[in-house]
Amino acid sequence: MSPVPRLLRLTSLTPSRFARDEAGGVLVLWALFLAVALGFLALSFDLGRVASTQSELQSFADQVALASAGELDGRSDAITRASAAAAGLISDRQTYATGTTALGGAGSYTISFLSALPADDRVVATAVTTNASQARYVRIQVAQRTISTPFAAANAAMTGNAGASTQSTVSASATAGMTSWACDVTPLMFCVPNASWRASSNIGSQILLRSGGGQSAWLPGNFGFMDVTAIPTDPSGPCAALNGATLYECLVGAERGITSCIRTDTFVLQTQPGQRNGLAAAFNMRFDIYQGNSGKLATNFAYRPAANTVQGTRPNGNSSCRNNNPQASNALPLPRDTNISGGNRFGNGSWNRQTYVNANHGGVYPAGTNSTSSRYQMYLAEIAGARARSFPNNVPLPGRNETGAPQCHSGVSPDLERRTITAAAVDCTTLSGGGGRTTVTPLEYVKVFLTEPVGVQGNEADIYGEVVGSAGGVGSGATTGAFNDFIQLYR
Repeated sequence: MSPVPRLLRLTSLTPSRFARDEAGGVLVLWALFLAVALGFLALSFDLGRVASTQSELQSFADQVALASAGELDGRSDAITRASAAAAGLISDRQTYATGTTALGGAGSYTISFLSALPADDRVVATAVTTNASQARYVRIQVAQRTISTPFAAANAAMTGNAGASTQSTVSASATAGMTSWACDVTPLMFCVPNASWRASSNIGSQILLRSGGGQSAWLPGNFGFMDVTAIPTDPSGPCAALNGATLYECLVGAERGITSCIRTDTFVLQTQPGQRNGLAAAFNMRFDIYQGNSGKLATNFAYRPAANTVQGTRPNGNSSCRNNNPQASNALPLPRDTNISGGNRFGNGSWNRQTYVNANHGGVYPAGTNSTSSRYQMYLAEIAGARARSFPNNVPLPGRNETGAPQCHSGVSPDLERRTITAAAVDCTTLSGGGGRTTVTPLEYVKVFLTEPVGVQGNEADIYGEVVGSAGGVGSGATTGAFNDFIQLYR
């Protein structure tokens, strides 16, 4: 008997047998799985477009906020400069949002300035200001962008859900600010001629700083001391645990490591210093002069003199220290600017270099200097020459009865900047006489080279110094040295 053909057997299946047949069932599961998988793939594609654009906008907001915050230095044009930096320095691109792909310029965001931020990040900042001196933070809100989501649109079409959203909107915001810190600085401020004065334009020029304030108005060239109660001393430095006049003496006269870092946009200046008497002696320890109360420090390691103390007088032959009326030496001190006087305290950098070189170097400029060199460069060249020579000529001025080498203190500072101070340059038109205290933001911090010992006449102290350059300031961008600007994102 011949077998029944397969086709015939299939057609002879009864409904009950067909229902029990499992052949091909896995295809149904695969169809369901593929539908779900493709749905998730479509969803991830749409979400990826949204997330990518959000990331691009946030990056742009962060960069604009940081660029703008770098200009918030408290000066009168800070907001103008911050707005220009935001609009002109940063450009970027976005990929998926509608409209132009370019990000940049004031049309891409709104900008506002804040004087303060709430301590809690969840609280909205409302301290908006248009006052440049109070603007410490900048908030950038990037304009909202729309992103098409094609798979969501396709799904809406297939399901007949005409009301479903087929687009997403994204935006971004960032808040940045700048804090400025000064480290290891002399607690000294001085008045500049005007708010536009800068150290970089006056390098090599001499300034005459005269103690000021009190009951009279602050004038260009006046100096005073910062309120050291607001300045933390370096806990590992020589001034730790000191107070009162002794603390001032240390902060003015000691070597490095005198102060910890202070936030300079909020510190207080003392406009009528109470402990200025005797501080000239603290400055003069750099010149190997230990007189009055400073005599006890002539063996203290933290108060060593500079390696070059040329000043036009010779040490006492007995004690090797200068007395109160030292004799003139056959070496010249560094000359003053020819145009500087009590009535004109800001020089022009013109001084008699040739006369100095003739008297101290036999008419031959020290290596590395010439007829345009500054006094500070001359000072450094004399130290370099001394270190290059062998004993007994390893002194700044060999053959003179004032060689420039320290003789009073038992040690010599290795710090080439021992005769420099870092002082706050202040626009004193905002200050008033009559004592009291006031808060002021320095224009910058200036490195000043002491060209001669500080002199005292009655109640007045005179500091003759040469501008070496800027040590930084609020908004200077300095990241090393005595001054540091820290620009950071807060939100």
